[in-house]
Amino acid sequence: MRVLEIAGICLVTLLAFLFVLFFRRRLLKVGGGTIRLQVRINTIVPGRGWSPGIGQFIGDELRFHRMFSLAIRPKRVLDRRALIVEERRLPAGPERLTMPGHWVVLRCRTGATDLEIAMAETTVTGFLSWLEAGPPRDPGSLRGRPVFGPRPAEG
Repeated sequence: MRVLEIAGICLVTLLAFLFVLFFRRRLLKVGGGTIRLQVRINTIVPGRGWSPGIGQFIGDELRFHRMFSLAIRPKRVLDRRALIVEERRLPAGPERLTMPGHWVVLRCRTGATDLEIAMAETTVTGFLSWLEAGPPRDPGSLRGRPVFGPRPAEG
C-alpha cells in the first residue's frame, strides 16, 4: 500500500510539472510577438551548447525564455539599440543535428559580448526588420549591421 502512495505522489508531481511547463509556454505565446529560436549558452565544445527556447519581442528588447525551464524571468535580454549582427551562416558540423535544416545561425555582438542565435530563415527576415526599425543611432554604430546579404550557400 505504501508503494502505491509513493507512486501516486510521483505521478501527480510529474503531471503538475508538465502542466506548469506547458502553461508557462502558452502564457508566453498568448501576448504575441514570439518566435522559436536557439541561443548558444555554452561555447566550450565546438558546435554544442545550444538551448532551445522562445523569443519574446517587448519594445526594444528580445527576451529569451528557455524551453525547458520553470523560471519566470528570461534567460537573456537583448536590447536592439546595442545589438549588432556580424555574420550569418548555415549550421555546421554537430549543429546540423540539433536544429532544423532551414535554420540560420547569426553571430551577434551586444556591447562587449559575442552571442550566437539560431532561427528559421523566414524568421531572420522579421528579426532583421525589427532590428532596423529601432530608434536612430550614431552612424558609427552601424558598422557590421545588418546582414541582409545573399542567402548563405549550402554545403
